[in-house]
Amino acid sequence: MRRGRADEYAEFAAARAAHLYRSACLLTAGDTHHAEDLVQETLGRLYVSWHRVSRAGNPAAYAQTVLTRTFLAHKRRRSSTERTTDVLPERADTAGGDTSLRLTLLEALARLPAKDRAVVVLRYWEDRSIQETADALHVSSAAVRTRCVRALARLRELLGEDLAEYAAA
Repeated sequence: MRRGRADEYAEFAAARAAHLYRSACLLTAGDTHHAEDLVQETLGRLYVSWHRVSRAGNPAAYAQTVLTRTFLAHKRRRSSTERTTDVLPERADTAGGDTSLRLTLLEALARLPAKDRAVVVLRYWEDRSIQETADALHVSSAAVRTRCVRALARLRELLGEDLAEYAAA
């Protein structure tokens, strides 16, 4: 890669890494180690094809799509020997936010199927349109709408009374 493109890539990666990490944390339902691996793999794939990606209309959206597809591919492979647990380890609250709300939402997201979780993250965290989400996941817009309805209903079911408690706070 030429020096100019390498510098351009490094600038892009530095600017987008934190955002990709936040999205990856949501996709992995709070598994920070897996999220870091997803971001690293995403940035590696972008580096390899940066000459093509940099000419795209929206490299940030392209990066988000690569992240989501990498996550879904990993879920399909199931080749990992690591096993997830239902219990999150205790951690210090460094963000200064509402820890119980965040942990409750991450736990609820973790219970969604991977594709439903990806749809929720893209539609409501990334604020993508139905068509953009469909394009990113290689599905129809009807499938995105169906998954959204199903995933939100499941989240309401999982959060139950907790949802009203947190919404009032």
